[in-house]
Amino acid sequence: MAIEVRKPTPDEENEMKSCPIWEKEASKFPWHYDEQETCLILEGRVEVTADDGQKVSFGPGDYVVFPKGVDCTWDVKKAVRKHYKFE
Repeated sequence: MAIEVRKPTPDEENEMKSCPIWEKEASKFPWHYDEQETCLILEGRVEVTADDGQKVSFGPGDYVVFPKGVDCTWDVKKAVRKHYKFE
């Protein structure tokens, strides 16, 4: 269950632009994914460490997929703003 970070395809970027926006100030918190979440990062800088040891960093323009069942800790280094959808 790896967290995926990459640049979106043009179709993915267009699809994400119609999704809701979530914002969070600089902070650190644990999170569990009951569903897969896909996000397009608009602003900020985040480091996420999964309980299995995987560590990812992402920022503006990144397309991030969190698989269902992942437990992790979000470390928001710079206030984040993102489009998101759950599947």
